This record gives sequence, structure tokens and C-alpha cells, in this order.
Amino acid sequence: MVTDSPARAARGARPESREAAELRAIRSQHPQLQSAVDLHLELLEVQRRIQGRVPLPVLEITPDSIARHQASATSILRFEDIPLDLSDLRLIVRQIADVLRRYGALEETDYQKVQALGRDMRLLAVTGQWFRSGLEQQVASVGVPMSGSFAELEGHEVFDQVLTLSMRPFLSRCAEVLQRRPELSSWTHAHCPLCSGQPDFSVITPSAERHLICARCELRWKWESLTCPYCRNSERAKITSFATSDGQYRVYACDVCRRYLKAYDGRRASRPVMPMVDTVATLPLDAAAIQRGYSS
Repeated sequence: MVTDSPARAARGARPESREAAELRAIRSQHPQLQSAVDLHLELLEVQRRIQGRVPLPVLEITPDSIARHQASATSILRFEDIPLDLSDLRLIVRQIADVLRRYGALEETDYQKVQALGRDMRLLAVTGQWFRSGLEQQVASVGVPMSGSFAELEGHEVFDQVLTLSMRPFLSRCAEVLQRRPELSSWTHAHCPLCSGQPDFSVITPSAERHLICARCELRWKWESLTCPYCRNSERAKITSFATSDGQYRVYACDVCRRYLKAYDGRRASRPVMPMVDTVATLPLDAAAIQRGYSS
């Protein structure tokens, strides 16, 4: 068996990412979050290995095309445009499942389902259905039925969890293309303009704007500071807000739909928002919001 020498291994090792360093700092400062930090460190490493091989896609993004998508509330990215490598997709699906099982986030029966899907010829078709399910949710919200949807697949909740994590290296590369375009500022919908994903985190910019962050691709787009992105309630009296003692993180909870969204306050920050890091750092806020009767 051929093995790398220590010197060769050292040369081939990549420097630790800033996200990993921040996660380790959280673990040091908050020992009660150790398991969550270790889980996300492993997820981050798996995603980082794949993302380093994903090329930037070629997307048709013009002021006119974005205006059309804005008018129809449809996302810009087509599944066919994602720079997917099937071998990498198979690998990351199985590796993500391995990590989740090790940390008790995936039951053994569900783990076996995901491993089987990772080796199945249907993987690409199922992933396509998962991707389009974001748009399906928007269509369903206006009362249009969809047939053959991802939600009809057996075990779709488990596949959704795994595919959300597995597709992030591919979708975040697509998000890089749109994030830099000034036309993004014209988007006024609560779902992601790139992939139709829902926001699961947000950031308050140094200029005091609130930007939603997509749970799938991590694209950011501007949203009203005190409007619920889930039900569009904008009555200030029906929005509950509370923060950590240092003011670094906030929760915006809606008293109409009883859902909440966390935010990283960039007005007093020494670094940019890092969704994977900040999701872990704010786990105590999740517990506080749930105790008050809200759900994510």
C-alpha cells in the first residue's frame, strides 16, 4: 500500500478555512455546543472538498431576464444549468449521510435509504425533483396543484435534509454569479431569486438593511426590516424581537404565523456573516424562541 510521507501530506494539506476557525472558537467558548460544532466542522470539510472542484456556471443574467423573473416570481436557475458532476454528487450524498449518522442526526433506516439512493441511477432524477420543489412550494402557495412532486417521494423529508447539505457546494457556486449583479436589488419576493429556496437566516448590514439568506444556496437579498418573510405580516406590534446579551445576534418572531428568523448583526461585527458558523452560534436563541412558542 502506498502512503504519503509526512512532508508530502503537509504540503498537500489545505489551510484551515475561516469558518472552521470560527467554529473551533465557538467550541472553546461554549463547551455545551461541542457536539454541534464537531458535526458542522465535518459537514464543512466534506462540502469544501467538493466545492473546490465545481466550476462557475454560465447563466443568462440580464436586466431584462431578471425583470421577467421578478414579475413572475420564478427563480432564475434551471436544474440543467447547475454544474453538477454525478460522481461528486454520489460521493457527497453518501459522505453527508455518514456524518449525520455518526452524530445521531440520521436514523439507521434512513441512513440505509440515503446510501441506497447515492448508488441508484435515480439519484439525478430525485435531485432534480428536490431542486424544483422550491418552485413547487411557491406555485402551491397560490393554489395551483403540482403532480409528481418531490413531496410525494417516500422518505422525502430525509432526502431533503441530505440533499440540502449535499447540493450546497454546487448551488453556492451558482449564487456567486448572481450575488455580484446589481440587478439583484430589484427582487422583492421572500423566496430566493436563484433557486426558490426559503430563507433560514438573515444578516443586518452595516447600513442597517436586512438581507435574507437562502437555506439552499446561501444567496442574500434585501428584505424589509420588520416584515415576516413567511406570511408578510408587517404590523410592528405583531413582530417580537429579542437579542443576545452582546447584541451580535437577533431573533425576529412573527406573532401571526408564529415563525421566527435569526439574524447576524453586521453593524457591530468584526467579520462577515457565515451562515454555517452563525447557525451553530445561535442554537441557544433557537431554544429561547421555541420556548416562547415559535417555530423555525
